[in-house]
Amino acid sequence: MNSEDNQPTKDGLPESNQPAEDGLPESNQPAEDGLPEEKIENETISKIQETSTYDIPNKKSTPTGMIVALVVVVAVAAFFAGSYFSNLDSDLVTKSEFKDAILKLESKIVNTQQAESQPSQSVKISLDDDPIRGDPNAPITILEFSDFQCPFCARFHVQTFPLLLEEYIDAGKVNLVYRDFPIQSIHPNALPAAVAAECANEQGKYWEYHDTLFEKQSVWSRLDSNAAISTFSQFATDVGLEQQQFDSCLGSGKYLEEVQKDMSDGRDYDITGTPGFFIGNEEIGFVKINGAQPFDIFKRVIDAQLGT
Repeated sequence: MNSEDNQPTKDGLPESNQPAEDGLPESNQPAEDGLPEEKIENETISKIQETSTYDIPNKKSTPTGMIVALVVVVAVAAFFAGSYFSNLDSDLVTKSEFKDAILKLESKIVNTQQAESQPSQSVKISLDDDPIRGDPNAPITILEFSDFQCPFCARFHVQTFPLLLEEYIDAGKVNLVYRDFPIQSIHPNALPAAVAAECANEQGKYWEYHDTLFEKQSVWSRLDSNAAISTFSQFATDVGLEQQQFDSCLGSGKYLEEVQKDMSDGRDYDITGTPGFFIGNEEIGFVKINGAQPFDIFKRVIDAQLGT
């Protein structure tokens, strides 16, 4: 061992492998806000699988997840430390070897996540009277449970939905039913946004309003509730709604029970995050897809059900 880079420090580990001040390797430090970056278009498919769904927060499970993560990192570090102390005559663990071990560990985690994100077996789902995009008599339905303030839901409607619209919905092969699943604990403006969309539906312009909410999500998602309501009223003007009727509808919370019914059904169907999808029909059953998955995932399920 002649390389100065591999000389052990006071604690017995090579300097290049010293942990950061908080006990985690520098390359694995969490982001300041603890949330994944939203712009991941150019990331690998494994990154998509990790960041495709906004889950309902679970206060009991969060500490457990942190503990598991720390245990994994400590275990890896202990393994290398143990290897060093058990054979003082062997070469010290290099930084590249440490990174290789981390990559292997991450690969196992990603493989598990990818397996969990694959479409599930067919289940039975009842359709409500929510807005339908496309031919109501289309042989296949995509039933979506979504949250207007969820960034992953917006990503689906900006990136994946236009492809579904072009290849299947406009061709009369598939229709889409949108049902509300606002996660109020992390998206406080999602519920009034859902009610506002229902008020637009009352005047026959649901999809125009729906598209506006997603396309301009960054405009209203971080506003306080009063400012968000004012913005929703302005959106009504933008899409050509009768203003007084819309404002009265939104102000009274007229469709709050309708939104709550969607949420109740979503829980019954094991929706735990957004977006969540069921693809199929009442005759053959529905296949569940979790998260804002790429177009190819939807295409595979739809083509199989259409027999193409």
